[in-house]
Amino acid sequence: MKIAIFDTYYARFLSRFYAARRRLSKSGSSEQTDALLAAGFGTSDFYSRHLKELGCDVIDIIGNCVPLQSAWAQEHNEPFSPWAMKLPHRFFRLPYIGSRLAALPGLLEVAMARVRTFKPDVLYCQDLSFFPPHALAELKKTVPLIVGQIACPLPPDGFLHPYDLILTSFPHFVPRFHEMGIKSEYFRIGFDTRVLDIIGDVPRDVPVSFVGGISRHHGKAIPLLEHLANTTPIQFFGYGSRTLPRSSPIRKRHNGEVWGPDMYRALARSRITVNRHINVAENNANNMRLYEATGVGALLITDRKDNLGEIFDVGKEVVAYSNPEEAAELVRYYIDHPDEAEAIAKAGQARTLKDHTYKARMEELMPILKRYLEIQG
Repeated sequence: MKIAIFDTYYARFLSRFYAARRRLSKSGSSEQTDALLAAGFGTSDFYSRHLKELGCDVIDIIGNCVPLQSAWAQEHNEPFSPWAMKLPHRFFRLPYIGSRLAALPGLLEVAMARVRTFKPDVLYCQDLSFFPPHALAELKKTVPLIVGQIACPLPPDGFLHPYDLILTSFPHFVPRFHEMGIKSEYFRIGFDTRVLDIIGDVPRDVPVSFVGGISRHHGKAIPLLEHLANTTPIQFFGYGSRTLPRSSPIRKRHNGEVWGPDMYRALARSRITVNRHINVAENNANNMRLYEATGVGALLITDRKDNLGEIFDVGKEVVAYSNPEEAAELVRYYIDHPDEAEAIAKAGQARTLKDHTYKARMEELMPILKRYLEIQG
């Protein structure tokens, strides 16, 4: 099976990544892709590497990376508007970049050209806001199966209907897609063990942390985080703190943005880390932090959700809270009882490394793709 994995990266990560590697933008597309994947951002090569181990021919396409896409276009004599190469990365924001990004000359055309050149059996899109409906309709002429994956607020309906299948780690999204006439299945995210090799040995010198973004999609979490800032020694890492009022107690404890390996190290430094889900998750446990935090061995204290017990043994592998006061109480308890905290953290890590790795996920994904390829055929 030939599979093209398509994704987009956060603009601020790309800006920092290339700023720290001034010569990389002059390198070939393969070298740039390898460097970006080695950084461990997002799902990195966590899909492609394990799919290759299962015998697939796979490429990774990072569709909004201007230097990378420019290099590929030059190598393949593909037209690419010069002015698009000079745009600052802030123009390429997630998750609602779709219509604006697709309208920019060059990036959409290069992404489509890369897919057509590779001639995949499956186009697997991690960002459903990138390809507008007309682009997907064009790609469907040569790609037998176009699959989307989503765990964030939905783009406009027109961006969804062209997909042959949409996988989602939000259980409540599946029936909604079915009602829209879109084929959909539940497919969980996970953790990749390569992260542990990337970060190496990390001292656990942060008693408790929150590692993640603060945005309009996280509005309901702000009272929780501010309560923790006022009642526990929590430290914050991630993006979005500047959107908060200067009076917010979060800002006084905020350590700035962390991306890729630095994000994992912030989690690995934490004896305890607090998780909360974005509003669109509703009453379901599903975000990257569930697996990233447990994967690196931190004690995860997460918001209680209906299906959390299907993923972890609550109380033995992770700890759950129902309100800000309970979250703060649990944080203080496990700071005062480090042996209990460590035992739960080790059990949570063991569970993730046993059941929630991307190696296991790709073994689950392959039969799904084969089945829908047969349907399309």
